[in-house]
Amino acid sequence: MKKINISDTIKKAVPNIKLGLLSADVVFEKENKELQNAVNEEIKRIFNISIDTVKEISKIKSSREAYKALGKEPARYRLSVEALHRRIIKGKGIYQISNLVDTINLASIKTGYSIGGYDEAKIKGDILFDLGKAGEDYEAIGRGKMNIENLPVFRDDVSAFGSPTSDSVRTMITENTSRIFLIVINFGGHENFDAELNETADLFGKFCSAKNIEIKIK
Repeated sequence: MKKINISDTIKKAVPNIKLGLLSADVVFEKENKELQNAVNEEIKRIFNISIDTVKEISKIKSSREAYKALGKEPARYRLSVEALHRRIIKGKGIYQISNLVDTINLASIKTGYSIGGYDEAKIKGDILFDLGKAGEDYEAIGRGKMNIENLPVFRDDVSAFGSPTSDSVRTMITENTSRIFLIVINFGGHENFDAELNETADLFGKFCSAKNIEIKIK
């Protein structure tokens, strides 16, 4: 499993933060009907929530507070889990990408955490969770060039490659991905994190034929 550290800057601003790490061998599928049924059940659960109360959901609220503490406006750079909730409530559903990406989204809306999902082979060296720098080059999936100054980002020996708002194209999961690396971001230090990580691992076992699973909390 990849090694990861949290910078002193983030620890000072967000002292309760925990990162859940999950690494596993997986099998890529373009579609999985059973998985889509599970996603649809979660969509039904979330659909009737008032959009005005999404930001008050405990895990989303603590994540937004962390962004503010780090100097980034959460309404402009929405965390991925909040963006998923808002899409569902607006009746837009969730994009179907692949069993790997769709399972990440399912785990995110079930647990309430933003989850970074990467092709482990594309991450070079150890990882540091730190703040983005002014003018730093970052191509976000589906967003193009993104300003990551003061945005919490995951950085390897090459560059920043992920954030709770949007991951980068460089380390994205594709049809060639055979081992994934997930980072579950628990900004508020919420309890039952072990159980939620195990639940996420079970989802990958069920829908992605995950094997050789490793789990760790940082």
